Amino acid sequence: MLTRRSAIGGIGAAAILSALPFQATGQPKRKPPRLVPGDTVGLIAPAGFVADRFGVETVEETVRAMGLAPKTAPHVLKRNGYLAGTDAERAADINAMYADDAVKAVFAIRGGWGCARILPYLDYETIRGNPKLLVGSSDITALHLAFAARAGFATVHGPGVSASWPDRTWQAFRTIAFEAATPTYSLPEAREDRLVQRLNRTTTFRPGTARGRLLGGNLSVLSALVGTPYLPDFSGAILFLEDVNEAEYRIDRMLTQLALAGVLGKVSGVVFGACTNCSNPGPSYGNFTIYEVLDHHLGALGVPAFQADLFGHIAGNLSLPVGMEAEIDAEAGSIRMLEPAVG
Repeated sequence: MLTRRSAIGGIGAAAILSALPFQATGQPKRKPPRLVPGDTVGLIAPAGFVADRFGVETVEETVRAMGLAPKTAPHVLKRNGYLAGTDAERAADINAMYADDAVKAVFAIRGGWGCARILPYLDYETIRGNPKLLVGSSDITALHLAFAARAGFATVHGPGVSASWPDRTWQAFRTIAFEAATPTYSLPEAREDRLVQRLNRTTTFRPGTARGRLLGGNLSVLSALVGTPYLPDFSGAILFLEDVNEAEYRIDRMLTQLALAGVLGKVSGVVFGACTNCSNPGPSYGNFTIYEVLDHHLGALGVPAFQADLFGHIAGNLSLPVGMEAEIDAEAGSIRMLEPAVG
């Protein structure tokens, strides 16, 4: 079975070397426009293929339910093995959406694997000159990080547009993308018939508050970009991470890689979202729990760090504006946006 890890290993170094010269952008200087009802948004499939046109029709209905007008990229229904078309085709769809003045934002239909493959083919000059919200998560992390490094404007780590979009998820996205607001996220109190709450818990590895620009996404994708020109500077950042279907030792391995690469030592705080199905399917005895793994790596950093199911591969995935200033409170388990992502 193909996994993100095995696919990453198959990408040749030639693609990396063909990238544009790195341009450090620092803090975002220009903001994408806020969305207003009636705006046209582009729909792209930059990674895994979309099963059929009926799925696209449902996605278009979702966009219309947001009060927006969908514009589906030409290669969305293409298929090249497990990818939605060739690397050149998927990159061309992104480049075209950022060159189209009628398109006000770009939504990824789904993740999967494949975004890292197209990073050398993106027109960063056009993208940088036409700030528009890019929305998506999981494998879209590669695009968020590349845009943070090369484009210098905010993107939104949030649900793929094919997700279920429950009300909490939709309201969080609307607040950021339509209202240009600065919400504070924390877990809702669970209504349980127990003496002590067991659901919706915050696990604090080191208490305290920290400020910095939000950078991160899927841990597997982020760690695979270490050593490439597409990773932004994490100095003083609030690092946010999540993952899915990764056993505890793999999370341990990837966090170790980030530590050895110097990424963890630069950040001012860490939030780990949901780690969905992150358990070894074998015997559990003698195994570290996921919380022990996170505590080992994050508790030792000397900066505020906590885990809460605020974002990730979960139905209630909330929207985080990548590259924008935020404040975390590790004991309260909260993330407070300090500046709007859109203008």
